[in-house]
Amino acid sequence: MEAAMYFEKVFRECNEYKNLQRVSKELNKDPQAKQLFNQVSLLNSQLQQKQMMGQEIREQEVAAIQNLEAAAQQNEKIKRLMEADYKVNLLMAELNKIISKPLDELYGQIVETGV
Repeated sequence: MEAAMYFEKVFRECNEYKNLQRVSKELNKDPQAKQLFNQVSLLNSQLQQKQMMGQEIREQEVAAIQNLEAAAQQNEKIKRLMEADYKVNLLMAELNKIISKPLDELYGQIVETGV
């Protein structure tokens, strides 16, 4: 657990996270951008929940999210936030791959030996 706490500290200091923090603060200072971002997030979350529950997603819901996402992509602050978020997620995926390496090796051995 101590190592995890160390990595949290290192993560907070990495450029990708600092950039995400910076652009997040910029977005928070712009009420219109913040509202649009929140609308997109909320609607996406609602549609994902419906999908997970096996409920049908209506055409007008799909159109609504597409319109909101198109508007969001026109907003520079939202665009910068999404780009920064993408870079942080790439970093997280790489870290997860590194951390999971022992498990991949272990299960790889099981599959190879047919046990």
